[in-house]
Amino acid sequence: MSLVVVTGGTGTLGRRVVEQLVAAGRSVRVVSRRPHRGGLPAGVEFVRADLQRRGDADVAVAGATVVVQCATTYGRRDVPLARNVIAACRSAGRPHIVDVSIVGVDRIPIFYYRAKLEVERLLANSGLPWTVQRATQFHDLVARLFDLQRRSPVIVVPAGVRVQPVDVRDVATRLVRLADGAPAGRVPDIGGPEVHELRELAVLYQRMRGGRRPVLPVGLPGAAMRAFRAGANLVPGDAVAGTNFTAYLTKHP
Repeated sequence: MSLVVVTGGTGTLGRRVVEQLVAAGRSVRVVSRRPHRGGLPAGVEFVRADLQRRGDADVAVAGATVVVQCATTYGRRDVPLARNVIAACRSAGRPHIVDVSIVGVDRIPIFYYRAKLEVERLLANSGLPWTVQRATQFHDLVARLFDLQRRSPVIVVPAGVRVQPVDVRDVATRLVRLADGAPAGRVPDIGGPEVHELRELAVLYQRMRGGRRPVLPVGLPGAAMRAFRAGANLVPGDAVAGTNFTAYLTKHP
């Protein structure tokens, strides 16, 4: 049976990809720097590896038919990590790499986005079979923005910024489908079913959580914020008919 390797397979997205692959009867290897505290589904192989080290990357992808790249460092280290995985795949039978990226990485000048864009370029020039799926921010990330302010008397949000949060399970479903298909290069971007100003979602978050704090939109300067206000992070034409933010909050009280 062909082997699917999921790097970052214990993370927010990676766990959901693994669950769906197992449900589909696929042979799965999870690669992560640390085991998941909740354990892994039965029959899943676990390899503890730091993909910043080339030797670990070689072990991680050995025998793979497909590598679903969910591992991220949330910084510039994503680039050397990707180089290691690509080099390891060249030596390991040239598996199909499916990479998840972010909508707007080519239009929003944030250091992490620049790193993700560089990873896309590395894959495109790797000579390997590859697919890149860009997605909007997960519901989890938007909720986290508000959670971090739980002790503040107000919830502060960037003024005029709209978001199109997508459920991580919906992204996982798309990645599993891509992993089962032929290499496709960069596929159409995906986003959640609804577009809202962050201010609106903060108000909804308060209402769903039983809070009463005011929401304070603050105008923030800089090229990145201008890009966000211009909607560079949105793909309303490619929305996923999946879980919206209200449903996400209902499921995650």
